Amino acid sequence: MGTAENAELVRRGYEAFSSGDMATLSELFAQEAVWHVAGNGVLSGRKEGRDAILAYFGELGTRSEGNLKVTVQDIVAGEIHTVALQHNAADSNGRTLDIDGAIAFQVREGKIIEGREFFADTAQGDAFWA
Repeated sequence: MGTAENAELVRRGYEAFSSGDMATLSELFAQEAVWHVAGNGVLSGRKEGRDAILAYFGELGTRSEGNLKVTVQDIVAGEIHTVALQHNAADSNGRTLDIDGAIAFQVREGKIIEGREFFADTAQGDAFWA
C-alpha cells in the first residue's frame, strides 16, 4: 500500500473509533498488532493483540462515560509509518481531559500492526483515566 492508502486506513480507523464501530476497527488491525499507551497510569503500557487493543478502546469509552471525543487534526502518511495528530476531550466523574496528542501507526499489508500514543501532557491523561 502507498501513502494515500495508509492515510485512508488510519482515517477509517478514527471514524470507526468515534462511532463505536468495533467490527470495522477489528478489520483494520492485524491479529498480532501491538498498541503502546504512554504514561504511568492505570491504562498505560503495552497491549498485545487485536483483542487487547479493542478491549483498551472499550475501556476508554467506559471510563469517559461514553463522551470521549477524539478530533483528527491532520494525518501524515508514509510507506510504513503514518502519524495522526489529534485533540482529545472528555468530562467524566468531575475530571476534564483536554489534550493534544499524536499516534504513530505502522501499517503492513493493509493492516495496522502497531500504534504508539504520544500526548502533550501525559500526566494529565494519567490523572483523567485513573
